[in-house]
Amino acid sequence: MERNGLVRTKEGRSFLLPFILITSLFFLWGFAHSILDVLNKHFQDTMEITRTRSALIQAVVYGGYFIMALPAGNIIRRFGYRAGVLTGLVLYGVGALLFIPGGKIGSFEFFLFSLFVIGCGLTCLETAANPYVTVLGDPEGSERRLNLAQSFNGLGWICGPLVGGFFLFAGGGDVSTPYAIIGCIVLAVALVFARVKLPEIGDTPAPRMKEESTDSRGLWKESTFTFGLVALFLYVAAQTGINSFFINYATETAGISAHEASVWLSFGGMGLFMAGRMGGSWLMRSVRAEKVLTACAVGAVASMAAVILLPGRAGWYGLLCCFLCESIMFPTIFALALRKTGSNTKRASSFLIMSIVGGAIAPVLMGAIADTSSMATGFSVPLVCFVVIAVYAYRYKAISL
Repeated sequence: MERNGLVRTKEGRSFLLPFILITSLFFLWGFAHSILDVLNKHFQDTMEITRTRSALIQAVVYGGYFIMALPAGNIIRRFGYRAGVLTGLVLYGVGALLFIPGGKIGSFEFFLFSLFVIGCGLTCLETAANPYVTVLGDPEGSERRLNLAQSFNGLGWICGPLVGGFFLFAGGGDVSTPYAIIGCIVLAVALVFARVKLPEIGDTPAPRMKEESTDSRGLWKESTFTFGLVALFLYVAAQTGINSFFINYATETAGISAHEASVWLSFGGMGLFMAGRMGGSWLMRSVRAEKVLTACAVGAVASMAAVILLPGRAGWYGLLCCFLCESIMFPTIFALALRKTGSNTKRASSFLIMSIVGGAIAPVLMGAIADTSSMATGFSVPLVCFVVIAVYAYRYKAISL
């Protein structure tokens, strides 16, 4: 790595070990989110529920983000990043293990409660890990550093549908086993973090704005933060909606079986997603992050237009292409929104994580549209989201002045 590279400050201090440890968490929550997309279709088939009702799976997980984000931020501000990580891992592990009695009870509502607990845990993990990665090195490299860490989140997104598809579609519909394994692994990781000391790094001035600091009231006067908050809300809404109904679109429009679609989601969609994040981290060495974001948002708009207007194989390819286009959006919007938050990075991060509640809304809207019209038409929701994100990226330089 370069001397003043991703995980080394200008003074020469290296944060390689904490970066590696925290990056492992990105895989864990990527896995947790992506397996929901398979679980969605599984419950539609086994419990004979509508697409609108099955979307409650995403709604309760992402609803946990809205409820838990501020408490998670308070834990981190009072006790540090490590405490936030441990709280998140314990909640995640306990929620996953609740699937064992859930499988015996066979109640959709009990599964929703278990997923809500997992969602609260994921909130703590993301509230701690995302801003922590941005300060583990030279501030100028925050966007690249977060995109690189989020690449391993992409690896988790690949594994989730693969594991879920095997157990739920090819393995006889066993929903308890994969979550029991996940719960044990997560709690084991919690034990590791309980024994490892992470350096507590105070909030640093944002890149390119080192002389500025923002008090808590002034935080809401920063356009890059407030518009970024909206953009992140819409991005998570779009991503969650697309993932939730990927398998439905494949089976209803492209003539692909549910199990085959779960494999496509894993290696095709999520493979492109991970490759895009790694490529984006490399590209941002020479191209400003907001320019990369603009190009990707325009590509996502075009992809969604193909999904809606060209249902069938053409729309299917457009859907896959969208994963590549959306790959860099979350970490890039997150880092751009934090650029001018100064000494309020932890507080700003809590609100940004809170915006992930967008994932609770889009799937329900898309499911309702699909139940009354068509699955292809339901993708008009992420189309609108990507248009707004494109405007944010294109106008970023102007609103940051």
